[in-house]
Amino acid sequence: MYIYRGNLKETDIAPGKAALLLLLIAVWVVVGLVGHDPWKPDEAYGFGIIHHLIQNGNWLVPMLSGQPYLDKPPLYFWTAAAFARALSPWLPLHDGARLVTGFYMAITLLFTGLSGRELFGKYRGWPAAILLIGCLGILLRAHEILIDNAFLAGCAMMLYGYALSLRRPRLAGLFIGLGIGIGFLSKGFITPVLFLAISLTLLLFRNWRTRNHYTALAIALLCALPWLTIWPWLLYQHSSALFTEWAWTRNIGRWFEFARSGHYPEVFYYFTALPWMAWPAAPLAAWTVWEARKRVWHEAEFQLLLTTLLAMWIALSLVPDINDQNGLPLLLPVVLLATAALATLRRGAANALDWFGIMTFALLAIALWWGWAGLLLNNNAKITHWLKDYQPGFEPAFDEVSFWIAAAATVLWIVLVWRTGRSVRRSLINWASGITLLWILVMTLWLPWLDNGKSYRPMIDNLSAHLPATYECMTPLRVGASEQAMLEYFGRFKWHSTRLAKCDLLLVQGERIAKPIENEIGWEKIWEGGRLGEKNERFRLYRRVKG
Repeated sequence: MYIYRGNLKETDIAPGKAALLLLLIAVWVVVGLVGHDPWKPDEAYGFGIIHHLIQNGNWLVPMLSGQPYLDKPPLYFWTAAAFARALSPWLPLHDGARLVTGFYMAITLLFTGLSGRELFGKYRGWPAAILLIGCLGILLRAHEILIDNAFLAGCAMMLYGYALSLRRPRLAGLFIGLGIGIGFLSKGFITPVLFLAISLTLLLFRNWRTRNHYTALAIALLCALPWLTIWPWLLYQHSSALFTEWAWTRNIGRWFEFARSGHYPEVFYYFTALPWMAWPAAPLAAWTVWEARKRVWHEAEFQLLLTTLLAMWIALSLVPDINDQNGLPLLLPVVLLATAALATLRRGAANALDWFGIMTFALLAIALWWGWAGLLLNNNAKITHWLKDYQPGFEPAFDEVSFWIAAAATVLWIVLVWRTGRSVRRSLINWASGITLLWILVMTLWLPWLDNGKSYRPMIDNLSAHLPATYECMTPLRVGASEQAMLEYFGRFKWHSTRLAKCDLLLVQGERIAKPIENEIGWEKIWEGGRLGEKNERFRLYRRVKG
């Protein structure tokens, strides 16, 4: 691999500083993975599948509220269920399941760092990982029960394999194949599509038409083959109808329907979303390309990263589901391009980024502390009234452990900023540490406030308290799959999803404005409620009137 170094004099990182960087990354990964309920919308359905797997032991077909969920393959659900079971003596099932996201993020950061080291020199591994945790678009998604985190880990592994393929083809082929397999069993056919697009496009460049690269691709296909075939074959053997629903109805068929529709309202979504998702890596990556513009299509590392970025951008923009979590793999080539900017970025620009980050995070940290204190002291500030109105029913309480963790994190950040000199590398560290500080404050001081509105537990507890002392069963009507999953997890209901004619209780989900229920005559409403932070989503419990 060709190494682009620019004019920066490379210096090794002392073991003590390396340990501090590792600690920073570890804190960023771990904080926020435990201590709160599954949050709507993504965590509710994701954990619903995991909980069903744990309860029923059906590891072949993902199930949500008693129905097959075949939008995505089950690797993330398998690993999350394994984590939840293993940690169940110490953690609630949902916290144990969420820790698998930390596992996949650790893989992502490891292989991103290895890619930076392989592409741009041995001292670029740490900056690549630090840049990734500093990206705004990954912070929340990297701490959720979300299959896209496993997909991201597979893409990071695959990209490292490409970076290694010109030098160590056998090992590179292994990593590319494992990355394809992990991505496929997490997200589906999009990962093989990315592999084909990147591999074929790279062959347009002479640097990649080598025996080593061909060998790596051949080994990659062999390593990926078991991942691509075993679960689909087992699913087909179990039920050809379910296999067809997964492969065609939910995946390939949806792509063709989307392509034939001619309606692409969000095809340019990542054009506007990526700059903020990848901030501050995006402007650094743009600077790298501009600085190396005369040779950018002649050097192997730039050919790889730009090809990967282009292939991901086009492929992910032409699928039916376009959103920020699907676009997470785009951060990988952007971050690695930004890593190269360390060699050429002017000190003035680095200082400007540093001061912008310090002032921004300082002001946001002050706002978080001030808002928390206002809620706790019940002052008459407008922001306090707004916060209370946004989460009605929330009762703030002082938690000593959370307070001291937040206070210690704030003091440590001030000391880090005060004692750190000005340089390109240190500006990135200050940015990442500022992001981490805000995340710690949110996940300590503000966690009860967030959980109050995003969790279904208070609503389900209230529903349970209003159930009749005796009843035969309860049937849901217009209740979403995610909501059913949370009702099954937090509630202990005699639940039956298809026996409306025989059940004596009916739970209806709808908007705040009441809608008539089917066969309204013969039912009486005995309870109405909803999540505390949601004003329009309402649940109503009806009891059959005996007559």
